[in-house]
Amino acid sequence: MTTHTVSMPFGDVPVTVKRSGEGDPVLLLHGGAGDQSVAGFAGLLAERSRRTLVPVHPGFGGTPRPEGLDSIRTLAEVYGGLLDELDLRRVTVIGSSIGGWVAAELALVAGERLAALVLLDAAGLDSAEHPVADFFSLTLDEVADLSYADPDAHRIDLSAMTGEQKRIMAGNRDALRVYGGTAMADPSLRERLADITVPTLVVWGEADRMMTPEYGREYAAAIPGARFHVLPKAGHLPQIEAPGALLALVEEFTANATTAS
Repeated sequence: MTTHTVSMPFGDVPVTVKRSGEGDPVLLLHGGAGDQSVAGFAGLLAERSRRTLVPVHPGFGGTPRPEGLDSIRTLAEVYGGLLDELDLRRVTVIGSSIGGWVAAELALVAGERLAALVLLDAAGLDSAEHPVADFFSLTLDEVADLSYADPDAHRIDLSAMTGEQKRIMAGNRDALRVYGGTAMADPSLRERLADITVPTLVVWGEADRMMTPEYGREYAAAIPGARFHVLPKAGHLPQIEAPGALLALVEEFTANATTAS
């Protein structure tokens, strides 16, 4: 685990990055569930000769969040600065949930450094027809019910958590609210997605009821040339419920994207 400092107009931003594997670079961006929600998939990518970098969004996992870092777009600019600092090019960026929203914004601010973009049940789109669930009004059990194809396998037992784990979970929730707002959407995003030029794959879990597959189709339709794929037996976090199927999709897509470019 390494901490990098990215300079922004409002000050320096420390970013903790977990690295694994060697090979073509992959930036894997977690959602509101924290970096542990993508850790297993990062391991799979590393085993397939991918240099995988998993940053912890500032404010998550007990890390500090500078006061000026208060939006998804600004967080994407931080990661653009991180790619500059590390001088990474031809990067595959994969984002889950709000991490997908960050990934889409990153493709807009640093597209020249990206080879491919993969959005996993991404947040951020303002949809009147298929609005996202009101996450902040839900209990943990309700979140599990809406997020997983098999909710009972992924419920969180608060009574089994340590005080530190509860503190981190509360911090994650607070950071999520700051970055995404209570609506988890940006009304300007749909129009700006039309400017993405990076080859894009949009993947959705068939059982996702936090953000439904219909919402996902809207997302993909807003990005020129984007490919849309629904994964069965998976919900909002397909990297957890269907990692093998997701890995096969990502490998096939990125191989074709690299060849085409």
